Amino acid sequence: MTDFDYMVECNARDIALKLMEEKNIGVEDALRLLYSSKTFENLKNKNSGLYFQSSGYVYEYLRRELKL
Repeated sequence: MTDFDYMVECNARDIALKLMEEKNIGVEDALRLLYSSKTFENLKNKNSGLYFQSSGYVYEYLRRELKL
């Protein structure tokens, strides 16, 4: 696993946990929301630089996208 992959996966883990807590949903639903989002596409794109941001920042980005 590369450093980039590790950073993306750590962010995804933290964001999924926040989604589960905030929306009171299970892990499958949280991951489905995250992995199907434009935010996750940007997170996986090295050129976006989003993977360098904190999980809290990326989560807020996702919240705005999903209008939570």
